Amino acid sequence: MSLITRTLSAALLAAALTIPIASSNASERASAFETRFGYETIDGLRIAYREAGDPANPTVLLLHGFPTSSHMFRNLIPDLAADYHVIAPDFQGFGASDMPSAETYDYTFDNLAGTVDALLERKNIENYALYLMDYGAPVGYRLFADAPDRVTGFIIQNGNAYEEGLPEFWDPIRAYWADPSEENAAPLRGFLAIEGTKWQFTHGTRNPDAISPDNYWHVQYLLDRPGNAEVQLELFYDYRTNLTLYPEWQALFREHQPPALVVWGRKDQIFPAEGAHPYRQDLTNVEFHLLDTGHFALEEDGAFIADEIRDFLEREVNP
Repeated sequence: MSLITRTLSAALLAAALTIPIASSNASERASAFETRFGYETIDGLRIAYREAGDPANPTVLLLHGFPTSSHMFRNLIPDLAADYHVIAPDFQGFGASDMPSAETYDYTFDNLAGTVDALLERKNIENYALYLMDYGAPVGYRLFADAPDRVTGFIIQNGNAYEEGLPEFWDPIRAYWADPSEENAAPLRGFLAIEGTKWQFTHGTRNPDAISPDNYWHVQYLLDRPGNAEVQLELFYDYRTNLTLYPEWQALFREHQPPALVVWGRKDQIFPAEGAHPYRQDLTNVEFHLLDTGHFALEEDGAFIADEIRDFLEREVNP
């Protein structure tokens, strides 16, 4: 065998041994960043969640708002997964999780929080940073109240904990809290139609035409499931319980002082900026951004929010 042949054979053998290893490593890196879709059965309900990143890394728990699901974090999750373990559940009645009827199940924020807590236990997650948005705020603050030391930081995006943050928009819901009659339910049922769903995603945005209709069309499909309106009415009614807990949560903010990043769509008419400012009264380590967008700020300012989250977590959670 000539020198050239022996050299070529050696090179081919080396390549044959190296390429699968390189491909395997690349595949492992890619799979760590890819979003995985899982389920856990908790109290008889199949609870869906999205997950990405290495579970050995610090965890970021993403809690979605009404009327969406973990789908709202579809672009944020891969942006964080290189350095963090990210998990985003769908609350019962939302997304891909089970939706028992309101006649057979109590849709309360206590139960939503209990389910997320059980999911964390099932996944062996001890400590986590919390992303809180809309309904995710009262769920997350219940988890924080139960075990403040487990929470390494807050990322607060249009997630309320102050009565100043509940403007006139909430008057029909306040009427329902006072009297949960069918008469007071009627305007709330109207809010569950496609016009209301589309408005939630597009109002306050700089360019409504740039917001993907996929958001509100798929959410509307889920809202239109038989019985889902009753689920949402139960949660609208139970939201009143959050107001009674605001003073407790605010006292815990002052006592435990978790670092916080506020990234808030200032043109949101559901949770306007009046609900963002009071956090600075109770938390001393707050990075504060009011964004020129609406309720679902990730849709228009997702890249900026992802950059700010990575910077915040690197500085405060994973230095």
